[in-house]
Order: sequence, then C-alpha cells, then structure tokens
Amino acid sequence: MPHATDPRILVDASSRDDAAVFQVAPERAIVATVDFFTPIVDDAYDFGRIAAANAFSDVYAMGGTPLFALNLVAWPREKLPLDLLGEVLRGGADVAREAGAFLLGGHSVDDPEPKYGMVAIGEVHPDRIVTNAGARPGDVLVLTKPIGTGILTTALKRDLLDAASLAPVVAVMATLNAGAARAAVATGVDAATDVTGFGLLGHLHSLLRASGAAAEIIAADVPLFPRAGELAAKGSVPGGTSRNLEALTGTVRFTEHVPPEIRVLLADAQTSGGLLLAVPESRADSLVKALQRERTPVAAVIGRVVAGEPGTIVVR
Repeated sequence: MPHATDPRILVDASSRDDAAVFQVAPERAIVATVDFFTPIVDDAYDFGRIAAANAFSDVYAMGGTPLFALNLVAWPREKLPLDLLGEVLRGGADVAREAGAFLLGGHSVDDPEPKYGMVAIGEVHPDRIVTNAGARPGDVLVLTKPIGTGILTTALKRDLLDAASLAPVVAVMATLNAGAARAAVATGVDAATDVTGFGLLGHLHSLLRASGAAAEIIAADVPLFPRAGELAAKGSVPGGTSRNLEALTGTVRFTEHVPPEIRVLLADAQTSGGLLLAVPESRADSLVKALQRERTPVAAVIGRVVAGEPGTIVVR
C-alpha cells in the first residue's frame, strides 16, 4: 500500500494496529475500521450480531467510542431469500444500537457466497488513543474473552458440535468489547489489540513487534471455551488457524510441556475475540477488578512483556 504522510494521521497500517486514526480537531480524532466475513454460524440473526460486534471491536481496541456504521453486504439473491438477509441486518442493527452507534446505510452486491460486516466509525481524544505500540517490559498481559471460536465453529460445520452446545460461544462472540475498553482506558493500559483472525499469538506478535519487546505466555492460564481442546485434538481445525501456526514458526517457541492441541488453540483464528491488554504490573490488579465490574467474559492474566527480540514469544 502507498504510505501517506500527514501530521493528522495518528495511526495507519504500518504498525498493524486495529484501526486508522485521523485527527480532525485539537481534541478530536476519528477512528475508522472495516471488517466482514462469511457466516460462521447457522442462525442468520446471530451471524449479524457477531459480525457487528467484531467490526466495532477495532474501535474499542483503540480506546474509542463508536459513532456510526455502514453495512457491507454480499448476497446470492437467486439462492438465498432476502428475508434471511433481513435477519442478518436486524442482528447487526441490534448490536449497533447496543453500542450507541447509528446505522446510516451501506452497500450491497450480488455474490455467490454470503458475506456481512460493517465500516465502523468512532472517535477518541488524540491524547488518549490506545495503540498496539506502547507495551513495555514488565507489563502484565490480560485477556478479556476465552479462546477457541475457530475450532468450535469449525466443529459445528463438521457436525462434531450441535447448535445448542455452541450457544454460549455465540453469546460471547456477540458481546461488545465496550466494557473491556472502558476498563482499559480508566486503568491506563500501555497497549491493546483485539484478538481476531490471526489468533492470540499472531496479534500478540504484532503488538510486541510494534512495541519493540518480547513476551512470555503461560499456556495453562489462557482461558479456553469448553471442549475447545478436545475438538482441536480431534482435528477440528480451520485452515486459517493452521496458516497462523505455520506463520509463527521462528517467532514463537513452545516448551515441551505445551500439548499440540494447545499450540493450535493459541493460534486459533478468532471471530469477535476479546481485547489483549498490556498494563503496568502496579495497575494489573486494578485492571482485573475493573474488568470484573464491567462483567467481561473473563479477566485473565496470561503472561507478561519482557525484554528480547521484538515480536518473539515463549509459551510455557
């Protein structure tokens, strides 16, 4: 991509951060992001809710507040009824309303495979942006949602898991990261990112590389969805997860105590995952308590930032 230079550009793609940030006034900056994907669940309404929560997550990861959104739709109009699309859009609209954001329109195309997502626009004070580039050695790493959505939704597609068993996972994926963002900003974290398609280790790698630091993760402390380890061991692994794990070769070192299925899960491609937060150790307890008050799905300390080759991770 061409590299734009302008003092108003506060965050761009160069640091692999979650959203672009553009200053429009001395005390105001716009946060802009876009995300869409194919269905990962069978229920159209739930698909819409998850896709919307996933899109807004990038705004929250920057410490921003959503303002409005635009729908992005690809739909096989000759194969799937438009009433079904209506349910997808209803799910997205309900989550946008929950986020306090206006849904102002969008764009649709006829496509052989259904896809849905949003352009999400938010705002943040230029002095209070939370980027992925501020982590420091000694910071504690805190995660706000369990891991395993890629494994579990793949199990659903392969009839290894039924919809009722997936329902708690759907509820977490449809949960906004608004509370986690409020807790992070109030506590004063050093860095943040949301955990989505590149998996926990992939997004941590980007955060560490941007911050010029390394990290140690305690595998047993990473919260997992029930049955995620079992299904990963049975081979219910999406292609994106396998590619993530392969891409981390040379960047991540697993000790011999970490089982193969856990290695896969730590690279599992997530949809609408939680925030990964780097916070000074002196404020870690305050952050965990703030997350608990916000009723985030989890508030788990999973490791720490250390000095070392930027972007490298040891998993123990």
